[in-house]
Amino acid sequence: MLTDDRRRGIVAAVRRRGSVPVADLAQSFAASEATIRRDLEQLASDGQVRRVRGGACDPRGDAHPEPDPRRFEQVARDAVGPKREMAQRAAAQVADGDVIALDIGTTVAAMCPFLLGRSITVVTSSLAVVRGLAGARDVELVVLGGILRPTYGSLVGPLTESALRQIRVDRAFLGTSGIRADGTVLDTTPSEVPIKRGLLDIATVSCLLADHEKLPGTGYLEVAPLTRFDQLVTDRAPSARELDLPPDSDLEVLTP
Repeated sequence: MLTDDRRRGIVAAVRRRGSVPVADLAQSFAASEATIRRDLEQLASDGQVRRVRGGACDPRGDAHPEPDPRRFEQVARDAVGPKREMAQRAAAQVADGDVIALDIGTTVAAMCPFLLGRSITVVTSSLAVVRGLAGARDVELVVLGGILRPTYGSLVGPLTESALRQIRVDRAFLGTSGIRADGTVLDTTPSEVPIKRGLLDIATVSCLLADHEKLPGTGYLEVAPLTRFDQLVTDRAPSARELDLPPDSDLEVLTP
């Protein structure tokens, strides 16, 4: 296949799927991964794709957020008991008067019942969090604007990222799709990664919520190393095989 034809095909695949890993493109176009990476670098330079770790995504994604394989409500029904226990443990870290940020994950959203009656400010781009706390008299809600991802009920894009840069919070609570044994925190949704990184940047204390199935979990996009977080809330302490933390790690692991 000619280079120009292959690159046109890559652009079409990225626009059709929203984001595509290098390995998938290499298989689809019968090319080496090194060749695909060179193609992506050139296409990114031309503005036709946006390069992300492990692949590429549609630079128009801010206007057309990628679809989710499962709706928020479906994911929220998974492992309800452990999620509730982890959410309660995380919420216990919040003090009256705190300004906190809540990510779009289902476990993070499960914190809402445990925050009712608290005198706090909550910053979020999650409509599930907004619904969960809208009736709380003592909770001040700051909703980050942006482009709606309808299947997951979250707001993303440059408006969301710009709003985040104007805020500082005492604590940020984030979810993840997976954590590698080397401590790499992952996600599967390109439009959400900048939001997660922005939350880490604005927080004094950052807390990651992840049950044992997220070790290693899934995902090909690196959000940050686990060293960027101060706390990990999980349903059981990870083994050394699941999470190889350095001896001098300051990460606080919290379990129900």
